Amino acid sequence: MVSAIEDPNALAGRGHALLRASGIAVDVGIGAAEAQRAHAGHIRSVCDHRPHVSLKLAVSADGKVGLAGRKPAPITGEAARERVHLMRAMNDAILIGIGTALADDPQLTCRLPGMASRSPVRVVLDADLRLPVASALVRSARETPLWVMAGADAPGEAEAALVARGVEVFRLPATGGRLDAALRVLAERGITRLMVEGGPTVAAALVAADLVDEAVLLRSPNAIGPDGIDALEAMPLSALTDSPKLRSLGVENVGEDTIETFERA
Repeated sequence: MVSAIEDPNALAGRGHALLRASGIAVDVGIGAAEAQRAHAGHIRSVCDHRPHVSLKLAVSADGKVGLAGRKPAPITGEAARERVHLMRAMNDAILIGIGTALADDPQLTCRLPGMASRSPVRVVLDADLRLPVASALVRSARETPLWVMAGADAPGEAEAALVARGVEVFRLPATGGRLDAALRVLAERGITRLMVEGGPTVAAALVAADLVDEAVLLRSPNAIGPDGIDALEAMPLSALTDSPKLRSLGVENVGEDTIETFERA
């Protein structure tokens, strides 16, 4: 009988030895990298008590994500946007900051034909509960879950107004890193894969805190100009693309745009 506490690696090693002694060839580690990617969310949740974080950035040829004054602008073409919708369907939740919610009034759903039911939970970092009840996110909260991460001191009336419309509000501690706290809450609620589409502030905070496990960079061949908004707040895009913590898996052409994927080294 095998002890329940026996080291599984030692047990596997003895099994391999027995097979080899019987003249059976044994190859170990086949598909290990693929298996690790497939189970990345579960592994990250168990080991670090947070979801696997995928950061998506759509940038112009000169590294901008919007027009001056934080005005949104279409960056990529239709084929790349369809890829983003597919990415949404492959994650448990999608996260943005309140700045993006106010500037873009996004839906954050999967709008590929027949895949609306695969839309992830929408999550907004909103310390002061400024999300308008008339926003597209709140209006659809009863169809697609919407979670708002608020500060401990956010107004109770604003919370009540959101809750009345089907929004779930989480209060984060006043001290410590709110981003870390938000990720812990998501893991506790069963979120293992998190896609981040937040603006430059959220993206830069994730890069600075070394919380990016995967990054997907969608590049347009068109430039916006020097007055545009940088992809990462107060840091160059190279802080992500040249980070020793990440490695490129390659570049592919999608329509007129390119998509480069990075993963934790």
